[in-house]
Amino acid sequence: MSKDIRVRKGLDLKLKGEADNAILDASKSSVYAIKPADFHAVVPKMVLKEGASVKAGEVIFYSKYDEKVKFVSPVSGTLTKILRGAKRRILEVQITPNGSNDVVKHDVVNPSQASAEQVREILLESGCWPFIIQRPYSIVASPEDTPKAIFISAYTTAPLAGDADVILADKKEAFQNGVTALSKIAPVYIGVGKNSPIATVKDATVYKVKGKHPAGNVGVQIHKVLPVNAGERVWTVGFEDVATIGDVFTTGVFSAQRTVALVGTDADKDSRKYYRTILGAQVDSLTGGNVDTENTRIISGDVLTGDKLENGQFINYYHNTLTLIPEGNEYAFMGWLPFTRNKVPSNAGTSLSWLLGGKRKVDTNLNGEERALVVTGEMEDVMPMDIYPMQLIKACMSGDIEKMENLGIYEVAPEDFALVDFTNTSKLEAQEIIRNGLDLMITEVG
Repeated sequence: MSKDIRVRKGLDLKLKGEADNAILDASKSSVYAIKPADFHAVVPKMVLKEGASVKAGEVIFYSKYDEKVKFVSPVSGTLTKILRGAKRRILEVQITPNGSNDVVKHDVVNPSQASAEQVREILLESGCWPFIIQRPYSIVASPEDTPKAIFISAYTTAPLAGDADVILADKKEAFQNGVTALSKIAPVYIGVGKNSPIATVKDATVYKVKGKHPAGNVGVQIHKVLPVNAGERVWTVGFEDVATIGDVFTTGVFSAQRTVALVGTDADKDSRKYYRTILGAQVDSLTGGNVDTENTRIISGDVLTGDKLENGQFINYYHNTLTLIPEGNEYAFMGWLPFTRNKVPSNAGTSLSWLLGGKRKVDTNLNGEERALVVTGEMEDVMPMDIYPMQLIKACMSGDIEKMENLGIYEVAPEDFALVDFTNTSKLEAQEIIRNGLDLMITEVG
């Protein structure tokens, strides 16, 4: 069965600094970290204390609101530091590896013969459950819910983002096993690009996606195929996370391997490749730790949705891309005039980049400051979902829950508004506003 999707609204940012398709082994990180902030709305309860020995795949903390949702160590070693912030909030759990292969082993189960309850139990016990994100709200799914579908986007359109076909090239069997396991819980839908080798996967509905970014966003694909209504749940899983789930069923071991694309114009040209690393690795294991962060921005993720990092910090749990671009601390003379910065991509036509063509080098300069929200129509040009983005943003800002529901808050996640951040002339932080709106819905509606 196939239901293809064509996305006409959106914007493709053609940027310099893409990675070669070669996959190399990254340098081993001297320390790894699991950051509770990567799991939105999760409050961690520690199982182990500082100084404890830990096996790869051993539980280090669980969710305060559901002790069945467990988070495990990516490596064997010693839990050397629990970094806390204000009000003793846990920011990082750092583990120093000891180089051993001491792992927690689970029962090996054939996913094609497993029941839905067996699949749930293995996902929970192995530490794979945090890979499952629910819509609405874009948070870790509740084990008590039964979704109407599970969506996987294996088509990447974000600027310079790691290509799913490259990352899964040697993980096709594991990916298939993961899909088969998930299909025991709910119907699985997978979005792929044209001529993708993943298109032949079984036990799922595969649809081909083409069009501008954000066509690769799983939220856009859900909206086009099976929209989320009030009271419904749809789960999403990252494409490489599906392969990790498949490995657990065939080996009985939680494989924390993560493939990360090092991209961006400030990354050395010879180092722009894909790297096999481990979940929670330091950025230094890919960059060498000598990035001049006054002039270079390190981003875990893509340039539109990623997190700013410093040397020595850790790659986001869910990200397959590490981006290095100029910090943008140089200002053009009379840069407020149109057509003075023609190397900057512009959706509004204030530069000649649309005429000159080719790929562009970008920095983090906002090219202006926050201003009144008065220009209408520009957000709709980059929003392929059937919602009113400006009105939804205003409803979130005012905290009007009824309007938020009527305007489609259940269907969106912050990443769906990344292009709104980039193109809107008011310079509003649309992703942050939507995140705050979703958090309000969690509190008031649940």
